[in-house]
Amino acid sequence: MSQGYNPNFNPTGIEGGIDTHQIPWINWPGAPGMALKPLRASGESGMFSAIVKLSAGAKIPATVHLGPMDLFVLSGALTLPEGPVAATATVGTFGYIPANTQIEAREINQDVEYLGNFYGPVAFLQGDTRSVSSLLTANDMKLAAANKGLTLVPNTLAECMQPRGASHAQTADPVTISPEVLTVPTATSQSPAVTSGQAHFIDTRQVPWLVNEALPDIALKVLRVSEETGITSLVVRHNGVAGPHYHLGAADFLVLSGHIGYRAGPPEGYGKGVWFFEPAGARHEATQQIGEEDLIYTANVYGPVQFDEGPETPIVAVQSWMQYKALADANNVPLVRSTVAGDTTWLAWAPLGST
Repeated sequence: MSQGYNPNFNPTGIEGGIDTHQIPWINWPGAPGMALKPLRASGESGMFSAIVKLSAGAKIPATVHLGPMDLFVLSGALTLPEGPVAATATVGTFGYIPANTQIEAREINQDVEYLGNFYGPVAFLQGDTRSVSSLLTANDMKLAAANKGLTLVPNTLAECMQPRGASHAQTADPVTISPEVLTVPTATSQSPAVTSGQAHFIDTRQVPWLVNEALPDIALKVLRVSEETGITSLVVRHNGVAGPHYHLGAADFLVLSGHIGYRAGPPEGYGKGVWFFEPAGARHEATQQIGEEDLIYTANVYGPVQFDEGPETPIVAVQSWMQYKALADANNVPLVRSTVAGDTTWLAWAPLGST
């Protein structure tokens, strides 16, 4: 049964990944001072992923998120003004913005770079905050990539089987991933991202590591669990081997430290700044840490992961949103409801001063 999903899937190399440092910044005309590195764009769901840079002094107009968004701050700080998700998100902060959330116009105080996963378009508003001046959509990501000769990661197993198009030569333009992204804050340098009653932005460095007994070498920080969609957002410390498994739902990852040994990849693995997208049905016989440095990455898991012991062996475990939430509950790590009415997401929460 474990071979029944995709018996002919035999990709080579990094079919679902991209080195974000090698992608040029593309200025977004809808918001001067905003630049993007496009990673993935779905023509089916309208979802897209990108590294986003906002430059100090940029004036970002009011926006409405027509679909949800999650983000992870890699460097700098992002302040969102008064509203349902008001916060100052510093390095290492995970944020979740529900659909239909309006964020008021703001001026950027310092350069900030973050990984953004957009589950639908973003509308940029005119000064009256009632009229739309422009939209940022998955199609815009596709056009921006095409204009620069970039190849976005494939969305499906079938696309993974096709030859990857040759991207035009690009000048390396590194993403800034601050060393502080993994450093536990001290009493004098704690992030103000978490305030009492505000769960939509959380300093992930203060969320405890949790370990599932079935995978003792892999520790998790559970950040978001959606009862409606089954999507789970995590930070993963992967210092061992994950055995044979299928991604029954898609997943994406950004390496923050260390190197990951990935199917048919180089002996040294893939390191900091490499972003992966695993399409639904992707198979790994093993993924593992390479070297001595902690392998730590962000993860969005869009459906269950099924584990077995090799081809044609029985299923031994299925990991879904229910298991991730149960892991947090069993360890007394609080998950709280979204503060936005109608949103069924559970979010991590940790008061300032916790470790």
